Amino acid sequence: MPRYYFDLRDDKGIALDEEGLELSSPRAVQAEAAKSVADLARDAVLSAPLTGDRQEMAIEVRDASGPVMQVKFNFQIEDLRSGPKSRGH
Repeated sequence: MPRYYFDLRDDKGIALDEEGLELSSPRAVQAEAAKSVADLARDAVLSAPLTGDRQEMAIEVRDASGPVMQVKFNFQIEDLRSGPKSRGH
């Protein structure tokens, strides 16, 4: 079974996966990448400031021969209570 590595890329740089996982199919690789980016997204959204800055991160999957897949997540948090009031309110 091939070994796949799931590297994290964000605004701080890239964190290389040194261990990897043995997975049997492209669908299994996609499922693992989706799970990884979902975990990262949850943690990033919970720790992000209410600045409205756009943030992005990705899981970049590679095998022994090179890049296989990239799963990206982009988000922006807007604090709607501190913004300008619309007329009539």
